[in-house]
Amino acid sequence: MSDATPARTPGDLRRVIAPLALAQFICSFAGSNMNVMINDISEDLDTTVQGVQVAITIFLLVMAALMIPGGKLTDRYGRKRCLLAGLVVYGVGALLSAAAPGLGVLILGNSILEGVGTALLIPPVYILTTLLFTDTASRARAFGTIMALGGIGAAAGPLIGGLITSALSWRAAFVFQALVIVVIVFLSRRIEDPLPPDPTRPFDIVGTVLSAVGLILVVTGILAADDNLWLMLALLVLGALFLTGFFAWVRARERAGKEALLSTSLFRSRTSNLGLATQNAQWLLLMGVSFTVASYLQVVRGYDAIQTGVIFTAATLGILVSSLAAERLAKRHAQRTLIITGFVTSIAGIVVLVLVVGGSPSPWAFAPGLLLIGLGLGVMLTPSVNIVQSSFTEDQQGEISGLSRSVSNLGSSLGTAVAGTILVAGLTSHAYAAAMITLAVVGLMGLTAAALLPRHPPHAAAPDPDPDPSGV
Repeated sequence: MSDATPARTPGDLRRVIAPLALAQFICSFAGSNMNVMINDISEDLDTTVQGVQVAITIFLLVMAALMIPGGKLTDRYGRKRCLLAGLVVYGVGALLSAAAPGLGVLILGNSILEGVGTALLIPPVYILTTLLFTDTASRARAFGTIMALGGIGAAAGPLIGGLITSALSWRAAFVFQALVIVVIVFLSRRIEDPLPPDPTRPFDIVGTVLSAVGLILVVTGILAADDNLWLMLALLVLGALFLTGFFAWVRARERAGKEALLSTSLFRSRTSNLGLATQNAQWLLLMGVSFTVASYLQVVRGYDAIQTGVIFTAATLGILVSSLAAERLAKRHAQRTLIITGFVTSIAGIVVLVLVVGGSPSPWAFAPGLLLIGLGLGVMLTPSVNIVQSSFTEDQQGEISGLSRSVSNLGSSLGTAVAGTILVAGLTSHAYAAAMITLAVVGLMGLTAAALLPRHPPHAAAPDPDPDPSGV
């Protein structure tokens, strides 16, 4: 850390957490609050459920595709500068979405601009947290706060969005986002970048294009599954080719002694790789369940936005309770144990949602399952992030933060795409069950990755053969 950086008191660090946690909250909120506006938006903009699904998925996909480049830009231009730039772009996108006359402008404002803004502002959130909170306890507490707000934003998005939509309109929900952005910008003035930017740091444009196009093609292929299987196959193959080309390009640049968009050394840590797999599965579950339940409630059972949002309070409560207990749980249990427990609880919640909902017309039949899923996700979100971020040294935080957030947001976009594709193919109770069972299988895959995590992972394992002596 730079010697020029002034000493930070505990009070200073607490004030820093507020804007960082709020930034994660509003980005997670944006990814889920539209789920309860499906009917309102489709009617107002004269589009379909599938059209709104596409807008939601593009937003999540833009985040996933640009999160790695966003992380790299923090090294070149500075973490605070990228955070503020992302907030401004996001705010402009929210206001444009609020005034959207049609689906195209909504996609431009919400899916593109808010997605780009999120990709710029989220990596600094995690990099600054890792650099400013250097001991395990304080870092766990900080990540616990951030992930709690992120989980609450995703889980409470339907409730808050439903209340605003019912009281005012769906457009007011985007104005709410813009107002929160103004608050974050105001609070961010207290943040001091612990490392100076390096304007001479190279940026891999070719790698950025190859990785972004590859990810977009893969998710678009999944979205095309219900329309044209041949198109789906073609897009998936083309996406795989672009991603293969991306890794070949990265290897070539590294062999030439040049800095690539993503260092292959990031994948030499088995602990980090497994942690990333758990992150992807967690966010796939959260967004997949959110979209599936919200769509089923509105389209099949005919509930309005506020009724749908109220039902999601069970998941919000579960995430809030378990996330706020993150620091206490981290002191008593190994991170691997918490992640395993989280997946087991979440899978149990999905099973309850499938078994109980099908046999009961009551909307409160969703509450037990959503509560279990919220508790499970809240337990494991923080340790998964901490395991990944703590596996790398200070100079690699930009890269791993971008990769970590990209993997998580790719999980979010895949969750919406996979669940949405199954639902749109036939919005019936059978389609609902099929989507939930698919998500349960993803949960089992995440549980497997968690079980393979080492029981006592190093706190600062660098991906290179020699461990980092700093203990960061």
